[in-house]
Amino acid sequence: MKPSASKLATLDIVLNGLMRRYKERVPDVGIILDAMVSDGVVKTADDIENDHIAFRTMGVPQLGVQSFEKIFLHYGYEKRDHYFFEGKKLDAWWYAPPRETDPRIFVSELRVGDLSPESQRIIRSYTDEVTTDPVDSLDLDNGEAVDAFLHQPLWRTPTVADYQSLLKESEYAAWVIYNRYYLNHFTISVHHLPEGYNTVAHFNEFLEKHGIKLNTSGGKIKVSPDGGLLQSATVAEMLDAEFANGEKLRISGSYVEFAERKVLPEFTNLPKSEIKRKHRRDGFEAGNADKIFESTYTTQTGRN
Repeated sequence: MKPSASKLATLDIVLNGLMRRYKERVPDVGIILDAMVSDGVVKTADDIENDHIAFRTMGVPQLGVQSFEKIFLHYGYEKRDHYFFEGKKLDAWWYAPPRETDPRIFVSELRVGDLSPESQRIIRSYTDEVTTDPVDSLDLDNGEAVDAFLHQPLWRTPTVADYQSLLKESEYAAWVIYNRYYLNHFTISVHHLPEGYNTVAHFNEFLEKHGIKLNTSGGKIKVSPDGGLLQSATVAEMLDAEFANGEKLRISGSYVEFAERKVLPEFTNLPKSEIKRKHRRDGFEAGNADKIFESTYTTQTGRN
């Protein structure tokens, strides 16, 4: 069932709020968008299709995907495939949007129970401050309230010691304990760009020409086994973060991703002007995502 016009209007407020704050927090976003306009790739940043946005969550009873997804299911998103990342101890799902113009959503969740007792103790000392599912008391028809919720901390600011302890076992856990629900990244659909920029290979060249550093885990271009989904990502920038007791530490921020979705074999004879989202390879690829997660990991950010 198609969501009502008022729900879609609320979704616009939420998505715009996410992107506005994400641009403020991730300097590469502005650099890339400005370069695309100045080099004539697009007329304005509004011409860029957002392939998907991604969030990271903690798998504890009152939070995690089961809580977070209520927000976007309310606006007409539909839950799709599940992915399991054994090495990183994560579950993830993707959600199909209500309109062609909306980004897909990818939400991952740390399997907290799979970590060592000490890491579990640290995580729960923070997440136990949230005693009930916070989304249940949120007015999902109030876009400003949802926007504010997605950018407010749900637990106290961690100590440097706790952050560094988690970092040793799970870089994902350390990222989430500090950043909470912040949008982790957005993704430029390169297949909609003009010739010379409309493949990940070409777009990577453009990015590197402008001094953007790319994630090299699994190669700069991550390719799905069927060849239909190609992805790359920037390396997250290191940010000066303030921890509990006024302590400061340089930690990983967020990154930008790029996706090229090939036309499905049964639609390759369609004229280019008729190709819609439904004609291209949809969904995600666990192998690609596994490497892209590492855009915030020290093996990549240490190259900066």
